[in-house]
Amino acid sequence: MNERGGGRLIGVGAGPGDPELLTVKGLRILREADEVFVPVADTGEVGRAEATVREYLDEGRVRRLLFALSGDEEARARNWENAAREVSGPLSEGKTCAFATIGDPNVYSTFTYLARTVRLHMPEVQVETVPGITAMQDLAARSGTVLLEGDERLVLLPFTAGEGRLREALDLFETVVCYKGGSRMVGVLGVAAEAGRLEHAVYGARLGIEGEVLAPASGMSGRDAPYLSTVIFSRKGAEFG
Repeated sequence: MNERGGGRLIGVGAGPGDPELLTVKGLRILREADEVFVPVADTGEVGRAEATVREYLDEGRVRRLLFALSGDEEARARNWENAAREVSGPLSEGKTCAFATIGDPNVYSTFTYLARTVRLHMPEVQVETVPGITAMQDLAARSGTVLLEGDERLVLLPFTAGEGRLREALDLFETVVCYKGGSRMVGVLGVAAEAGRLEHAVYGARLGIEGEVLAPASGMSGRDAPYLSTVIFSRKGAEFG
């Protein structure tokens, strides 16, 4: 219980999918929290963060918060408000609430939106985050890719940023990492091929869990990809493993 009042909301990075990549600190926070929440899509299926948490906590300890995946802004806003209200209950009692999110809570995370919405209604709430291992790091490790060395630079961007920004990044940075592939994968790989950056690129999806795909990105040309997919464009390619 949080003795200072107002409650604590802690975003815990659960890693990219492999339960063994949940950090020791993240696991401790989840076990010590009064309430543990996980995001669930409006499809109802168990997500990666929830699956990771269930490896360590009893199912009865885990509370699910519904979030819309569609592009309907009204539906998404309604879900944020509903989720914030559910979390605000125990927070108003001074409890510590942990929210497990895939990857890192400060990188393209659902936690950001939840925390902001909660703070609109409860500005006194303490908000903290526990870093998590990202898909970028996991893919680099599994593929034997060195992300950076010396004075090299890296840029991380979502496929949704558009082809223009991708072209600019491929031209200016030694390493480019792309998230959120989905139906945009075909266009992204086309841009990379035009820039001469496809040869050493590596693709990964469902890393560390059933159905994992780890392959040269060139082999994905002409194919769509899951929304949660990652591509690393490196000038040197895989060096280890």
